[in-house]
Amino acid sequence: MNFEYFIAKRLIKGTAYKSSISAPIIKIAITAIAIGVIMMLITIATGIGLQQKIREKVAAFNGHVLIVNYDNNNSVESLVPITTTNQEFYPDFKGVDGVKHIQGVASKGGVIRTENDFEGVIVKGVGKDYDWKYFEEYLIAGRLPDFENKLNNEILLSQHLANRLGLKVGDKANTYFRKNTTRFNIRSFKIVGLYNSRFEEFDKAYLFADIRHIQKLNKWNKDEVGNFEIFLDDFSKIEEKGTEIYENLPPDLDSQTIIFKYRSIFEWLKLFDFNIIGIIGVIILVAGINMITALLVLILERTPMIGILKALGSSDWSIRKIFLYNAGYLISVGLFWGNLIGIGLLMLQKNFGIIGLNPVTYYVNTAPVYINVGYIILLNIGTLVLCLVMLLIPSYIITRISPVKAIRFD
Repeated sequence: MNFEYFIAKRLIKGTAYKSSISAPIIKIAITAIAIGVIMMLITIATGIGLQQKIREKVAAFNGHVLIVNYDNNNSVESLVPITTTNQEFYPDFKGVDGVKHIQGVASKGGVIRTENDFEGVIVKGVGKDYDWKYFEEYLIAGRLPDFENKLNNEILLSQHLANRLGLKVGDKANTYFRKNTTRFNIRSFKIVGLYNSRFEEFDKAYLFADIRHIQKLNKWNKDEVGNFEIFLDDFSKIEEKGTEIYENLPPDLDSQTIIFKYRSIFEWLKLFDFNIIGIIGVIILVAGINMITALLVLILERTPMIGILKALGSSDWSIRKIFLYNAGYLISVGLFWGNLIGIGLLMLQKNFGIIGLNPVTYYVNTAPVYINVGYIILLNIGTLVLCLVMLLIPSYIITRISPVKAIRFD
């Protein structure tokens, strides 16, 4: 029996590519598998990459979870302060595992005025506990402000606002804050850096200054902030951790996840998962149909051999396995070339940003790429298994072949 299997396998593998009938169809099937893998790799890598990049940008401006005072009523400005010295969760949130960092901030509305123009802004006050690493990649000119020591007038301004107001690094930005209905407080800030997150909703509004300016303008104490921003180790657990954080807060404080605060953005991102699954399903179906065609051609072309093996006592299943093994080999060839080309294209995009996107629509100027060995392995295993499962049904045709008719088949 093993001898029959070995002979049949060598016959199919050795002659299938040489046959004038099967060779073009087999090449088409392998090409379809390769193209399918390339498209699936690109779909997953860019889809997940875009999701992660947008999440990072939203988190850079808000953290993953926000702790606010109920009395602020979701206002953009920090109206009612929170005293940091009275909070058990600050500066280390020991009550919840997975909290990486917590920082106190405050916001206040203002107007930057130049000789020729003016723009409304949200001045976000940050202190020495602020983690700038989330902004380092968005810095395009100058440097990040230094709020570690004495109070200073350094600010980080967005390129969007700088272009609209005709400002640059080193310029003064006179900012007006309303004191009452007729009077304003004025602060003359110095622009030390420009950032561009390409997230227009934030870039057109925020500038970053020392939180002590906000405290003085609001007549707060040095230990009072507007709200807290929390960063988590694992974004996938944000809903779970958001609930835990809320349960560990005093009754006068509330918490919000950025998924809740920016629901429309994250609902849009969820559609990416649906699109990715749909595209992968269609591609695997098309690749499977191509492999079914190739398998049927191989079976028809090897009908006399099937009859001989049946006459020698081979079971239907053992003969079906021969064709399934060879189909698996053809799928593996397609997977190899698909991975080689697909990963190569993704590396080019990751390193050189060849394909651009409209930042107004996608919040990024180039298609971001996420490459992970885990999903590549799962994609290849899943494609191989699903294609072979699809081939089980057409391989059943072997059981309907009569040895007598097959041997006489021409």
